[in-house]
Amino acid sequence: MVRIRRFEECCLRCYQKGGKIGGFLHLYIGQESIAVGCVSVMGDDDHIITAYRDHGHGLAVGMGMNEMMAENYGKYTGCSKGKGGSMHYFDPSRRFWGGHGIVGGQIPLGTGIAYALKYLGRKGACMAFMGDGAVNQGAVHESYNLAALWQLPVIFIVENNGYSMGTSQERSSAGPSLAQRAEGYGMNWEIVENGHDVLEVRDRVAAALKLAHEKSLPSVLEIRTYRYRGHSVADPDNTYRDKKEIEEYKATKDPLMVFQNALLKEKVLTEEIVASIDESARAEAETSAQFAEASPYPTVEDIQKDVYWEADNPADRKSQGTLFFN
Repeated sequence: MVRIRRFEECCLRCYQKGGKIGGFLHLYIGQESIAVGCVSVMGDDDHIITAYRDHGHGLAVGMGMNEMMAENYGKYTGCSKGKGGSMHYFDPSRRFWGGHGIVGGQIPLGTGIAYALKYLGRKGACMAFMGDGAVNQGAVHESYNLAALWQLPVIFIVENNGYSMGTSQERSSAGPSLAQRAEGYGMNWEIVENGHDVLEVRDRVAAALKLAHEKSLPSVLEIRTYRYRGHSVADPDNTYRDKKEIEEYKATKDPLMVFQNALLKEKVLTEEIVASIDESARAEAETSAQFAEASPYPTVEDIQKDVYWEADNPADRKSQGTLFFN
């Protein structure tokens, strides 16, 4: 969680100085406990897919800061060869199927991954993450329907930080809770009120994974959380919520401090270890910025690569017809 926090802070500095990072930048500061808690209970055949606030998930599954920061910079050494940017991290080797920029667009894909796992007879599941703003998308409900109808091992995880872009949940979504909509599909659902507590997240997600592994049943988990920064760095965040609200959350529910204080109390951590972890994370983040700065951009020729697999691997082509680029 400390590594995620320091990486995101470094991303913000790089974005603000000299336009090093182009496009949008959606920071995960304040929500670290969710990605870490969820990934900590993944098994060998479990997969994850998420939306565009994807940095925390990437680090949680084991991606390196260098390849992530280079992707932010649009450099060839990035995890998506500089073609995706901040919103499109991918690492299939770690069963991480992306960051996706279309609101709710990743949810049918996550449902498809779960279908594939069941079809192949594997004891695994897909955790499909979305924000609270995605729950009103039609494709999300189509996915709920198929997951319930076909009893697919998928966990739909709503990271509810209270504001879909700049609109509060009360103004954008009808009903008492977002997770309760699962009742309409006969699905298991739960609300995790203390999304800032990594251990509670871990326990509740582990239970949903067990249901998916053992009974091939889907679930919807609404995990209550909070983001400290705007929806993106381009969001001025000065019109739709009170600054006192942010400061109160930081003072009482900061995910890093909640876990850190618990470990200090149990004497698992010492102040010296805390300082060492923080220093290491800051240094790693700064090194990643230097790596990104020094890395090359993709070439003009690279623009036609990674579009069609068969175009990049002509010896293995099996389809007919003509591959062309405009």
